[in-house]
Amino acid sequence: MRIQLVKNITLALCLTLITSVAALAQDADKMHDHSSGQLKGPAEKSAKAAEAFGEIMGAPDKAIPQEVLDSAECIAVFPGAKKGAFIVGVQKGNGVATCRTGNGWSAPVFLDMEGGSFGPQIGGQSTDYVLLFMNRKGADHLLKNKFELGGEASVAAGPVGRSAAASTDWKLNAEILSYSRSKGLFAGVALKGVKISVDDSDMRHVYGDGVSAQGVLRDNKFEAPAEVRALSNALGRYSAAQATTQQ
Repeated sequence: MRIQLVKNITLALCLTLITSVAALAQDADKMHDHSSGQLKGPAEKSAKAAEAFGEIMGAPDKAIPQEVLDSAECIAVFPGAKKGAFIVGVQKGNGVATCRTGNGWSAPVFLDMEGGSFGPQIGGQSTDYVLLFMNRKGADHLLKNKFELGGEASVAAGPVGRSAAASTDWKLNAEILSYSRSKGLFAGVALKGVKISVDDSDMRHVYGDGVSAQGVLRDNKFEAPAEVRALSNALGRYSAAQATTQQ
């Protein structure tokens, strides 16, 4: 009888152990799936930003001049920003930014864009925006949690096309050059009154707690998963040259 009791206890312990291991495995799978799910949004944003930038640069006669692109310290792309208006205009979008480092383009920072305008206007559209941060002072704005274009950050319409590279106007004092593409038309635009802020939620999902824009863009303290590096990789194909820092 004692032998049977020992067998029963041993069997019960084995079943408990097997059940516990199975539960741990299921929890691990759930954690993995949850982690992958957290990266899905940022990965899609980076992929869309890379796609939009590639399409813009695919028309060299109407794209960002190579000299201008090679002079930028950081680049932010906001693909498919939504703009709607009925007397009061509102625009919102999500973007991805990356800066040059000694080892190529940095890991990405995820951003939100929002702005408004007043006047006789009606309708809605989807617009791609590209911001080029041309010097250290301009790039410093990206390290803040929030800044306003045309406010603390000076912004000017960027030159477009090969012939525009000969102009020296863009080299003077502009901290940020801005562009927009809507309905296939790509042009420089003075994007003033728009607020840019760090998307804290996406940043935590990608890098974890304690992340900062400076830690990602300038200090290289955080490694980005391959899934979210689409824009950084795309920029490396279009401009691998070291930017000329303008103080």
